[in-house]
Amino acid sequence: IAPRLQELEALLPQAQGGFWKARVPEFTPGRGERRMRVALLTGCVQTQFFGETNRATVRVLAANGIDVVVPPEQVCCGALHVHSGDEETARELARRNIVAFEDTRAERFVVNAAGCGSTLKEYGALLADDPAWAERAQAFAAKMLDVTELLDLVGLRPPQGVFPHTVAYHDACHLAHGQRVREQPRALLAQVPGIQLVPLPDSDTCCGSAGTYNLTHPAEAEQILAWKIDAIESTGAEVVAAANPGCIIQIEHGLAKRGLNVRVMHPIDILDRAYREIEVGRSVGQHREV
Repeated sequence: IAPRLQELEALLPQAQGGFWKARVPEFTPGRGERRMRVALLTGCVQTQFFGETNRATVRVLAANGIDVVVPPEQVCCGALHVHSGDEETARELARRNIVAFEDTRAERFVVNAAGCGSTLKEYGALLADDPAWAERAQAFAAKMLDVTELLDLVGLRPPQGVFPHTVAYHDACHLAHGQRVREQPRALLAQVPGIQLVPLPDSDTCCGSAGTYNLTHPAEAEQILAWKIDAIESTGAEVVAAANPGCIIQIEHGLAKRGLNVRVMHPIDILDRAYREIEVGRSVGQHREV
């Protein structure tokens, strides 16, 4: 295999759930006192590689009394099209998503991928010059929240299960800089019993993924990643929490190259494990069904 193809193959993550993907239910009722109805964007990369995180997102929202609708007509958010300058395709995708989400009658729209969320919140700007869609796009963007933002807004029902691990939180660029969401994920993680949050030096500096930057500028991306892995190694953390699939893929790649036994998890997956009662002393990758 050509060296460049080997480099690209090394970036591929293990697909959660294997080859066959269980679909996220189109409707999941909230448990206990109902607090809200939301519509979830399941995403392209999330669906293909992080399907378990999507299902964990639904479970965590439901555990907090939130009804979850997954619009069947939703499409790609258009983030990578915007990044590559293909705004016309991005605008067409935006129109289709606006229609799909409007039909759900949800009070809020929610996403668990920072890169997608940043673009979804910019639909108003993307369609500002389209008289037929500008107002609808603004309304759509105003209802869109990152899942950590939503849970912090409604007030997390603290999980009872223990997650006895040292965790460093990495700020995804599209979440911290693009959406100004910084404290909410940390506040949610701090409510998990047994967790020890440790500061990550330069937590809001890029990991080198940056949409497709690690594919188009591999040498520069690897250098940026090396700095991020140095910072992670300095914390002694067992787990790195990151709220964006691109960051998770990139950081996992860097940790593997360095030979470090550190797990990378979405904050929602950590919450989900705690809600499902992690047994004290078991490894990060295991949980007990209840």
